Amino acid sequence: MSEKMNVESFNLDHTLVKAPYVRLAGQKVGEHGDEIYKYDIRFMQPNKEHMEMPALHSLEHLMAELSRNHFDKIVDISPMGCQTGFYLSVINHDDYDDVLSILEKTLIDVLNAAEVPACNEVQCGWAASHSLEGAKELAKNFLDKKQEWPHVFGE
Repeated sequence: MSEKMNVESFNLDHTLVKAPYVRLAGQKVGEHGDEIYKYDIRFMQPNKEHMEMPALHSLEHLMAELSRNHFDKIVDISPMGCQTGFYLSVINHDDYDDVLSILEKTLIDVLNAAEVPACNEVQCGWAASHSLEGAKELAKNFLDKKQEWPHVFGE
């Protein structure tokens, strides 16, 4: 990595991070003063493990829907193409500890979910690719390591 890339995560040395973690990955200020904060929510160790698509897909649906029950400043929750985590973007809210609390509440909701929201051909582009149980397992494993979330880099 000799030259700086335009994408923040392309400048992150993925061999030095230790998942699971939650880190502030970027901040943007709009022309009218609104601030967007983007968080890297890393479930799996990069280049060592990944989330299977049906579980990741269901977890995305569940977090996107359920997180908004706890917080109205969410702009987006998006899965990473590498299948190791998600990006969470929020507007005008820079309280890291509060973001962790919202994430925890959301994942507890995932554990209690009876179905995957919008898991049908009308509301989803690949409705056949879902796993509620897989999403619950991912959520449980991430919650079980909550004390590690603030620690991005390994020893």
